[in-house]
Amino acid sequence: MALMAVAFPIAPGQSAQWHAWMEELRGARRAAFVASRREAGVRERTFLQPTPMGELVIVTIEGDDPLASFAKMVSKDDEFTRWFIEHANAAHGMDLSQPMPEAPSTLVIDSEGEE
Repeated sequence: MALMAVAFPIAPGQSAQWHAWMEELRGARRAAFVASRREAGVRERTFLQPTPMGELVIVTIEGDDPLASFAKMVSKDDEFTRWFIEHANAAHGMDLSQPMPEAPSTLVIDSEGEE
């Protein structure tokens, strides 16, 4: 299984909104979130990392083809995806609906594999 990691800064003034968005994903919208990721064939994990420059969100997407799955997840035109993209764009100050032509990060070292 392949793994993709993406780091997103939380935009200035958006921390409270980001935390509320995560609460909704863990609560009322959990089933839709899980279904979305299962449909795309991935497992997604989100980590919050405080830094001296502000909060950083680290998202890992694990599956057969994480980049293609990410594109599938953000290109759907259903209510959950529109809601998710709206909150992601506001929280991170970037348009996640735009396709990524390549993985946004590069694996540098893996203690269990060969580079």
